Amino acid sequence: MHDIPLNERIIFALDFSTPQEARAWVDRLDGQVRFFKVGLQLFLAGWWPIIDYITDRGNKVMVDLKFFDIPETVALAVAQLRDRHVTFATVHGNDPIIRAAVASRGDDLKILAVTVLTSFDETDMRAMGMQGRVEDLVLMRARKALDLHCDGVVASAREARVLSGLDRNFIVVTPGIRPGANIDVIQNDDQKRVATARAAISDGADYVVIGRPISRAPDPLAAVAEIQREIGEALGGRP
Repeated sequence: MHDIPLNERIIFALDFSTPQEARAWVDRLDGQVRFFKVGLQLFLAGWWPIIDYITDRGNKVMVDLKFFDIPETVALAVAQLRDRHVTFATVHGNDPIIRAAVASRGDDLKILAVTVLTSFDETDMRAMGMQGRVEDLVLMRARKALDLHCDGVVASAREARVLSGLDRNFIVVTPGIRPGANIDVIQNDDQKRVATARAAISDGADYVVIGRPISRAPDPLAAVAEIQREIGEALGGRP
């Protein structure tokens, strides 16, 4: 388990359509949450200024653009993130794509390989003509990412236990986190492989990506505090 401050264990997903709304949430959670995810929607709406806004306040940012293109294009795209104080960037692809991203990351940026999207399950595998379990596919891709010197992976919490055993320095980031009181609380949920923050951290995840369970909560700061309490209990009192 990595030594990570409690206020960085939650990566809050800034899945908003305007940079103004995203900045308001960064301000609202200031101090209680120090790690934020910028995905495709927000990046296209706010570009670099929203990333600078997050990092200029001393926070960390995960740029979740899931780079997938020919290796040279991916390498050039990843290079654009260098010297921007970005902590994590995600890449989604085969060996040459991952290898290109890793080679272009520089000294501070960490590359996370997306294994299998949390919206994907065995039914989707069968529809694509694939056999086996999602967990086996995740593990295969994670091992490959580790061999290619990726810093970590993005995977559902259901695979966190097996992934955390691959290498002590390998980072495991888990989206699809839902409140412990009601795992199915989000209406029209597009995530299939979900878990609670407590289960994810207990099974070895280093970070949990959470959006709607906080942004749609009646009291978002109280929701953050409750999730952090769960994480603290799962860590057994360790930082």
